[in-house]
Amino acid sequence: MALALTRLGGFFRSARKVQLAEQPDGSFVVRAARKRTLGRTVGAPLRIEDGAIVGALPARSQKLLAGSQIDVVLSPSRFVFRPLELPRRAGEFLDGVVRAQIDRLTPWSAADAAFGWSAPKALGADRIVVTVAATSRAVAAPIVAALAACQADIIRLLTHADEDQGAPIVIFTERAGAALRVRRTRRRLIGGLALAGVAALGAIAATIVAGGRLEAKRLDLAHRIAERRAALLSGRGSVSDEALAALEARKRATPAGVIVLEALSQTLPDDTYLNELRLGEGKVQIAGLTQDAPALIRLIEQSQHFTRATFYAPTTRAATDNGERFHIEARVEPVFPVAP
Repeated sequence: MALALTRLGGFFRSARKVQLAEQPDGSFVVRAARKRTLGRTVGAPLRIEDGAIVGALPARSQKLLAGSQIDVVLSPSRFVFRPLELPRRAGEFLDGVVRAQIDRLTPWSAADAAFGWSAPKALGADRIVVTVAATSRAVAAPIVAALAACQADIIRLLTHADEDQGAPIVIFTERAGAALRVRRTRRRLIGGLALAGVAALGAIAATIVAGGRLEAKRLDLAHRIAERRAALLSGRGSVSDEALAALEARKRATPAGVIVLEALSQTLPDDTYLNELRLGEGKVQIAGLTQDAPALIRLIEQSQHFTRATFYAPTTRAATDNGERFHIEARVEPVFPVAP
């Protein structure tokens, strides 16, 4: 409920926009947005060290940053840029595809990297290419911490690819103000719940004192209030949040069907035809007709996209079939081609 009230309040509030542009010496020039353009520089350049702004922040700058959406444009020299070539239909699943490739494209794992990608560009009729930009989270964390301490509403880290000074690549987004509003609203709800609990205890005392059951019911109600209060304080008890997290984890762990289909089309020979394909839990099952079923096992095993290929049903040849009917199962590996 706290989150819902916070979102409702955010619907009517339009955050002021401010840009911090990194300079060659590592300082940041502050510019306030005016309508759809950036205004003049505000104050002296800022320096951020060890997660804090160096020196005293002028009152004008503090007022400008508090409650604003701050876009921090970082120098391209902080990032590794890599092109990633994909089938056109993979554009619908870029988050999962790029996340699965970060540890191969960059020196960091997905958990240790702050990364983003450019808008897809057409590469022929059936393929696209995106530019992935990544850096260590250790680079992003001090900047985000310093601006969150200034009570910024939204903090975005951006950069430009060296060869493209057009649309920036968003690397990281932190809704610092939203988290603060949720905590404040939650505390208010907890306070209201505690007052309601006190009133409920008084009503119970007035109605059951004659029966000698006052103490037991007071303890029971107090226990329920304590449990609810602890759940609110810890942020637990949201079944929808847990379900959403589980679905998100499953989405990232499950390879996209179009990617698997593309890999199979490159692996299987021209004389092989599929009439069944099942994908789930990191495995793919295919069935169809081919001239040499055992050879398919070898071809699939040699592909970088699949491992542990095996028959999960007998291979047969009917008099009316022009080939062998096969049923093969293999593990799917999240490896996709990268542009040279």
